[in-house]
Amino acid sequence: MDIEEHVWQLATKKLANEASAAELRELDRLLMENPKLKTSLMLIFDWWRDEKEDTTTNSSLLFERILQNIKPEDTMAGENTRVMPPYLPAYKERYKSNKRSSILINIGMIKNYLKVALRQLQKQKMYAAIKIGGFAFSIAACLLIALYIRDEVSFDKNYPDADRIYRVVGAYNIDAIHEKGTSWPAVMAKTLKNDFPEIEKSGRLMPNSLFWGAGSNELKRADGVENTHEDGFAYADQSLLEMLKVPMVYGDLAHALTEPQTMVISKSKADKYFPGQNPVGKVMYLNNNKSRPYKIGAVMQDFPATTHLHYNFLLTLTGIKFWDGEQETWGASNYDVYVLLKPGADVNALNKKITDGIIQGYYIPDMRRGGDKNADRIAGALTMFLQNIKDINLYSYDIRDGVSHGDIRFVWLFGAVAGFILVIACINFINLATAKSANRAKEVGLRKVVGSQRSGLISQFLTESLIYSFISFIIAIILAALLMPYFNTLAAKTLTIPWQHWWFMPTIMAAAVVVGILAGVYPAFYLSGFKPVEVLKGKLVAGSKSSFLRNGLVIFQFTTSIILIISTVVIYNQMHYILNKKVGFEKDQVLMIQGTQTLEGEVQNFKNELLKLSAVKSATVSDFLPVSGTKRNGNEFHNEGKQKLEAGTGGQFWDVDADYIKTLGMTIVAGRDFNPKLKTDSQAVIINQTMAQKLGLRNPIGKKISNYGAPVPIIGVVKDFNFETLKGSLDPLVMHLGNSPSIVSVKIKTDDVKGTLAQINAVWKSFSPNQPIRYSFMDEQFANMYADVQRMGRIFTSFTMLAIIIACLGLFALAAFMAEQRSREIGIRKVLGASIANITRLLSLDFVKLVFIAILIASPISWWAMNKWLQDFNPSNRISISWWMFALAGIMAIVIAICTVSYQSIKAALMNPVKSLKAE
Repeated sequence: MDIEEHVWQLATKKLANEASAAELRELDRLLMENPKLKTSLMLIFDWWRDEKEDTTTNSSLLFERILQNIKPEDTMAGENTRVMPPYLPAYKERYKSNKRSSILINIGMIKNYLKVALRQLQKQKMYAAIKIGGFAFSIAACLLIALYIRDEVSFDKNYPDADRIYRVVGAYNIDAIHEKGTSWPAVMAKTLKNDFPEIEKSGRLMPNSLFWGAGSNELKRADGVENTHEDGFAYADQSLLEMLKVPMVYGDLAHALTEPQTMVISKSKADKYFPGQNPVGKVMYLNNNKSRPYKIGAVMQDFPATTHLHYNFLLTLTGIKFWDGEQETWGASNYDVYVLLKPGADVNALNKKITDGIIQGYYIPDMRRGGDKNADRIAGALTMFLQNIKDINLYSYDIRDGVSHGDIRFVWLFGAVAGFILVIACINFINLATAKSANRAKEVGLRKVVGSQRSGLISQFLTESLIYSFISFIIAIILAALLMPYFNTLAAKTLTIPWQHWWFMPTIMAAAVVVGILAGVYPAFYLSGFKPVEVLKGKLVAGSKSSFLRNGLVIFQFTTSIILIISTVVIYNQMHYILNKKVGFEKDQVLMIQGTQTLEGEVQNFKNELLKLSAVKSATVSDFLPVSGTKRNGNEFHNEGKQKLEAGTGGQFWDVDADYIKTLGMTIVAGRDFNPKLKTDSQAVIINQTMAQKLGLRNPIGKKISNYGAPVPIIGVVKDFNFETLKGSLDPLVMHLGNSPSIVSVKIKTDDVKGTLAQINAVWKSFSPNQPIRYSFMDEQFANMYADVQRMGRIFTSFTMLAIIIACLGLFALAAFMAEQRSREIGIRKVLGASIANITRLLSLDFVKLVFIAILIASPISWWAMNKWLQDFNPSNRISISWWMFALAGIMAIVIAICTVSYQSIKAALMNPVKSLKAE
């Protein structure tokens, strides 16, 4: 046999997995010494890869055909006359036969693995139930949270050009004031489009309910009789519809809002008011105002739930001006501005250009024309930037935009909680698998003695883990479907399990495999590592090698649980503090009757009739109330004669009546309340303490302030009260007598609330028989201001309880195992006179020690996290994290651990010692 043929033989044996280590080294040496052999060696590889031939004759012909493609100079003999050695096909045939056999063997092994796994499930029902139950509940929780997160991150991605649509945001930083907002002058959108070539389109949205028509209205068809309350009105530019490419059901997108006094309504509202009709061209009235009829210009598809634009009615801005010069001035900011950038525009560079161009080119000159000497200082504190529409929902928590949206911090928080819950369930699996290792040790030893390889044992244990995982995932999906209505109520969502999407089931299956492997990989390697000699001689101490890991995992479980408990306690106490804090006004038993603007000139008469009811203590007419869902504005105030010399003080300017302060139980700390008998009070104001402080007025009574008009005297100072959420600081406020007739607030004093409401409804019907009364209680509206935080707290508490339950399940099973392992010791102690209490304490003490360690680890982590969360609230409106919160969480954790362990401990202590010692 020459060298070339010998190399072929060695290469064939290597391909057939029959070459020894010495033969492999010899093959490498021959190839290094004879480089030409590498070319002819390709002959063997090509022949081996061909699967068509199945006879020796065909193999020989194929061999000769391939050999002809090799250049003579690349062979050892310098010619292509070689024939295939007769022994080579035998290697290939044996390899194919072994391959077919291995496939059958693998199938048989998998069946065996499944049988063993199912046998283990039946043999250890309690442990299997805890493993599967913990997995199932944790996976169900993770699935619900994953759907919640998916919904939150999908906001505003439905617009075709979402990547190029931006909202204009301003950041104002001066002295101790750090604010972000989205309100701009009417002229801003047009200026941006004209001055910056990177901007393709611009459009305005004006949802401010301060302006007639925006916010909510009483609506009816022109040929209708009864008014219906509707929310979701906003003014919009035609260009905004084009920018968003809002799909139209009826009408033309290009002309939907081009005409004055037109509006676009959603498909659902069109079906409500004009069922089965095309309503384009039909007329509707807002608030019974027949002098301003609105013609329907188009019907749009409803905005999806996953958008920050929750509007059903868009009123045109074409031909609108709310006062003379309003569309040209830079001194009034009421519009949200959106822009569509041209493809490839550099957003960061454009942010700087816009800030410099708008502020230096327009704001500062406008302020200087008004004689403001602080123009440079004030304008220098303002920066502008563009926020992509897809970021509005999650990244606007520090922006004042009047929009209800999510918070990226909540997304990260709930994602972390889901991860913790899943990890706790995996820890249960690992702990129980390693704790029960002694029960599987002899099985492993016997399998190794009869020839099982470690890789086969690892595969077996991973298969068991995967079976647990797949069963758990099936149960988890069922649980998630059952819990979905409760979760939707909790999270204020309308989530569904996405069965219809092709990616859902593959994702679930992939997740089941990943979770099964992650949970089973350590037990698989640990169990498969037992040495058969030690196992069969009984030298293996059950669980000894893994006790340190088990203790560490138990500590991690309880550290996580204690962090969640402390966080829940802090969140609950903060919300309790906010909802029960004295906020400077009386919100209890104050009824807010809304939609009263439709009564027009009869509002005051309606109020007077209500005052005749015995249960009505007082009443006031004003749209400006210290709760959400009522009007707000922004104004600038100056001390008399100093408008051009000092920076203005921004604040609210509310229209109220003479009974406002009395009805809401506010406190006058200086001066007096409005007196309707004094005509001069119509030109006077009452300010809050914060406004007096901001204006530098120590004795404000009698002083005059101006709001770009004639100075008016201050007749009273009201004690500060919260009219925004307690997260922010108190804003300056000025109140004056004015007409704001949309809400009548009634202070009632009665135990018969139901009867009083019936009386109030009867009075309403006498004034407005064709419009249902609409009301809410002020304390409920106040609570709604914190709905997002309360919602977060409820979700957080629910998942905290689930995490604790899953951790307790693992601890319960682990305690049962420890009691089983120490049954002989317990029997001996009982024979020697140990009491049930002593034995219970003995078994519980080890776990209590682990809980104490967890408390020490969890306390600083939870303090840091909750202190960070509390920073969102104004310092005067947040609680301090007290020592008792940590003590309470620690005591709860210890009690939970003791209660969980004590059942198994007492059960072991009550066992007859004869049963555990009879084998000795």
